[in-house]
Amino acid sequence: MEKFDKTTRKQYRTKVEEEFPDTFRWGNLPFEKKLSMRYGENPGYPAAFYQEPGASGPNMASLEVIQEGTKGLSYINIGDMDLGLRLVKKLSGIYPNRHICVLVKHEMPSGVAMGEEPADVFQKAWGCDPLSNFGSVDVFNHPIDKPLAEIIVEKSRNVEAVFAPDFTPDALEVLATRKPLRVVKLTAPIDDPSRDNGLEFKRVEGGLLVQKRFDSKIISPESVEVVSERIPSKEEIEAAIFCWTVACFTRSNAIVIGSAYRIHGIGSGQRSRIDAAEDAIKFSKRGYGSEGCVMASDAFMPFTDVVELAAKSGITAIIYPLGSIRDEQVLQKANELGLAMIITKKPGETDSERCFLHR
Repeated sequence: MEKFDKTTRKQYRTKVEEEFPDTFRWGNLPFEKKLSMRYGENPGYPAAFYQEPGASGPNMASLEVIQEGTKGLSYINIGDMDLGLRLVKKLSGIYPNRHICVLVKHEMPSGVAMGEEPADVFQKAWGCDPLSNFGSVDVFNHPIDKPLAEIIVEKSRNVEAVFAPDFTPDALEVLATRKPLRVVKLTAPIDDPSRDNGLEFKRVEGGLLVQKRFDSKIISPESVEVVSERIPSKEEIEAAIFCWTVACFTRSNAIVIGSAYRIHGIGSGQRSRIDAAEDAIKFSKRGYGSEGCVMASDAFMPFTDVVELAAKSGITAIIYPLGSIRDEQVLQKANELGLAMIITKKPGETDSERCFLHR
């Protein structure tokens, strides 16, 4: 059995040689090869990371590999780092004086927290869902010091990569004791503007999808409107904005529940909204639970079922967009159950913001 394990695991450690060109052109824009990956999404398939010429600021063009680890960076690691960095930057802009930690698994947030003390913030993010956070890519908006590094490399955890603006010398010594760990530095200040062409594109067979990058406008209490009979507290409003921001970086259908400083549960990538809500509640039980949380839904409520589940699970408020033919029924049910309902538009505006993500 031991020989069998060693043989089967070898495929995940073997780097695939790639012969991609040094420059990869998309229209008139030439991308320049920056890194060869261990392999693509699956073993045996070559992959590389290309940098956009002229890209600068806190983005993937500004990464520096400090410790490659025994396996090297993978295609999925880069995708996780990108999503984590985007969420960290967005939260840092809304909460400029907080330490922020985002844990990412398969290009979805799996733990998010913010606060005053770096090690405590990391442990709060990890405690969101310790099972899902096993094998995560961990992204920070602050330097990593020795006490935090010692927690990251604890034997009870398995961290794929650490991505941060800086590392103290003694922190690097600690991180080097975990041989498979990748350590990556962001060489641009986290609060600098990120510069690239601002477009997202996805390859489809026979063509290419292109869109402008989404950037949520929900950044303060003035960005939203309360439509329920019960008025949410200041803390519920703060939690709503925090959870909505995390939902913006969570694969749709997305439901995120949490407080004003940490996420409790994330339901993502489901075909129905109630399934995503049930997942968020279920996963919250691995950590902090759902009692007293605020829920964010990335799109409108097509039925009253999510509202009923939220109330049953101890959730006190929901932030969501309007747009369903049953908006009035949903709000009526929320009022019956005593939930505060916050919609993603300013008072007087016509359209709510939604935040679908399909990456």
